[in-house]
Amino acid sequence: MSERVGIYPGTFDPITLGHADIIRRGAKLVDRLVLGVTTNPSKNPMFSTEERLAMVEREVAALDLGNVEVVGFNALLVKFADKMGANVIIRGLRAVADFEYEYQMAGMNQQLDDDVETVFLMADVSLQPIASKLVKEIALFGGDITPFVSGAVRDDVVERVKTIGRLGDY
Repeated sequence: MSERVGIYPGTFDPITLGHADIIRRGAKLVDRLVLGVTTNPSKNPMFSTEERLAMVEREVAALDLGNVEVVGFNALLVKFADKMGANVIIRGLRAVADFEYEYQMAGMNQQLDDDVETVFLMADVSLQPIASKLVKEIALFGGDITPFVSGAVRDDVVERVKTIGRLGDY
């Protein structure tokens, strides 16, 4: 039987407890899970690709999962999946709004390569509201992001906010 390889792609800017939940659960579904840290032209990242790769590698090491690796990429997802020998794309869903976008992306990826299946995992109920974009916004306005990210990621974000400056005047 051939090895089941999954790809969990994302910008992970920053990696959240919700991402960690999907990583833990996704790793159970495949023999090898590749976390594809990518760029997204429609997003304005707080951290560089290299910083995000290091952050994700550190967080994955803390999860102590033997079948997960972290790889950066800047290409079509299906091309990256082919390069990694993956036959499954794992995506996390938080809400109905996520489904609409993810459904469209899954359809496009299927049109590009119908040998790669997309599997959706629902976020744990307690983690559903967490989004990297909101974590960054809360931090930029001086809010506490402790419930949404690991302590190390919180420290990374707080340090970055010190560098780029907070928003608001409260």
